Amino acid sequence: MLNVTQAKDIKQSSVTEIADVVVIGSGAGGAVMAYELANAGRRVVLLEAGPYVPSSEFNEKYADMFERLYVDGAGQTNADGDLTILQGRCLGGSTVVNATAAFRTPSWILKKWKTRHGVEGMAEADLAPVFEKVEKRLSVHVNQPQEINRNNLLMREGCEKLGWSVKPMARNIKNCSLAGYCISGCRYDRKQSMLVTYVPWAIEKGAKVYTDTDVEQITTKGSRATGVIAKVRDPKNSRSVSRLTVRARLVVLSAGAIQSPVVLLRSKIADSSRMVGKNFACHPSLAVQGIFDEVVTGWSGALLGVYCDEFDHPGKGRFLLQGGAGDPYLFAQVLPGLGREHAQMMTRVNHMTNLIGLIHDRNVGRVSLKDGVKHIEYRLAKEDKPRIRKAVKAGARIWFAAGAKKVVLPTIKPIILESEKDVAAINGMPMEPADLRITSYHPQGTCRMGGDPKTSVVNSRGQCHDVSNLVIADASVLPSSVMVNTQMTTYAIATHFANLISAEPDRYLG
Repeated sequence: MLNVTQAKDIKQSSVTEIADVVVIGSGAGGAVMAYELANAGRRVVLLEAGPYVPSSEFNEKYADMFERLYVDGAGQTNADGDLTILQGRCLGGSTVVNATAAFRTPSWILKKWKTRHGVEGMAEADLAPVFEKVEKRLSVHVNQPQEINRNNLLMREGCEKLGWSVKPMARNIKNCSLAGYCISGCRYDRKQSMLVTYVPWAIEKGAKVYTDTDVEQITTKGSRATGVIAKVRDPKNSRSVSRLTVRARLVVLSAGAIQSPVVLLRSKIADSSRMVGKNFACHPSLAVQGIFDEVVTGWSGALLGVYCDEFDHPGKGRFLLQGGAGDPYLFAQVLPGLGREHAQMMTRVNHMTNLIGLIHDRNVGRVSLKDGVKHIEYRLAKEDKPRIRKAVKAGARIWFAAGAKKVVLPTIKPIILESEKDVAAINGMPMEPADLRITSYHPQGTCRMGGDPKTSVVNSRGQCHDVSNLVIADASVLPSSVMVNTQMTTYAIATHFANLISAEPDRYLG
């Protein structure tokens, strides 16, 4: 058990902490910042809105773990209700419940950030040593043969028959147990999430950690941040048990691409550009299933095995395809149909494969406040719809090339293809969000980084243009969708910002 202050531990009605740095959020950005700054000798207080759930309590039952580890019990959606947005809400954040894909930021994305957004100091050569450092710490490695299960072997076979590029996935995992329950938390501590790496490392260096703590406001005096005001809540009933005030010389906001803008908007700061909450992207993701004669049991073994990057090209669509199948509980969530029709499809689940199309989307969404609570607006951009159609076509072709007898499309009403020749029918597949099963695993944007204070929220050093001792270090600062899974990009950016703070503390802490 970690030395963490939870709601049950606090008896006073109000608590005050004095620190050099207060960090809001314990996910990929916050945990890294907390450790790096504590390691540099700073007094750090780390605040997490979610509960501390030790891995000994992970039970591999999705219904239980979704409720305990995810925002809104894994039921967070956009305002229209046609996009599910998954985020972790626990000590360690989304790193506890992600699928461990470990991609570096594509070089073409970094180039675009410089040319279009004026981001400095983040070229591929600048970040390469940072990525190397993080990858070593988190045991990132390319999947070995035993880590590629039957679901992923079939995907690789289909890609190879089509002559498409397919590669083993790199993952941040040590001696994988091959349980396959990554997204409900790794009970074996093999996944190198923040819960088992940077958070305990920060605690060892003296950081004080509070969970069950909702930050209500970042406090300021003039143009300087002075700390935060938060409520510590009983995780069982959300009742406030104490008021926590942290006074700090530096505030680091790492609450994620949805909650970070919410905190800023509630605090009424850092928004002279009127860009806080705008430019929301989410990597809309759609699942395509193959149905085979053979028993596949796609959830047996490591969740993510291989990926197809054949279409990572502006002329081919800019999307990735990743192999990964959950157990029957997850298949039940993504398979189309209702009642008897759905139940009949579920009888074939042992024979099903699954892959995910990950779309490089435009930053067209927005996070705002409505009646004091988060309000997420997102509709597919016109330019993204052809990419989705291409991704679904590619997924269907992969499964048929691998020997599938049928392919199930990611639509609300069942559309099942019987053979390769039916793939052309995808041209007529309904493309409105309400017609598709779309999920986001990677919300990003909303506090864009850039060189122009009129079009961005933070500069290339992570500092808010309006408040120099307020740093934002999470996926909200990404100037554009990164196309790949976002955790490694977030780790790298947070490490980079922490290095800058340690190199020039007076610039940040005053």
